[in-house]
Amino acid sequence: QVQLVESGGGLVQPGGSLKLSCAASGIIFSIYDMGWYRQAPGKQRELVATITVGGNTNYADSVKGRFRISRDNNNNTVYLEMNSLKPEDTAVYYCNGQRSILNYWGQGTQVTVSL
Repeated sequence: QVQLVESGGGLVQPGGSLKLSCAASGIIFSIYDMGWYRQAPGKQRELVATITVGGNTNYADSVKGRFRISRDNNNNTVYLEMNSLKPEDTAVYYCNGQRSILNYWGQGTQVTVSL
């Protein structure tokens, strides 16, 4: 079955960095557009960053210049490097894989930015 497993979340101080990973199995990873989304308490899930099959990237305005999405097709993994973290980045971060009508989600990993 399809699995997207996130890791790398945790507690970090403002201004700090984290790198999230999402390992995919059960899909042909290289033909899926991949993305990271987040959901803060009481808010809707929102797009953070996406990377297409061809490597084109897209970022939410709130994270441009601070976050970087990348993918490793040899290891079926998508990454999200997060720098200069702010308290408002606190959320559960979800990995997503899309191809046509197929849409898969991971279980999420908590990122908390606090003193």
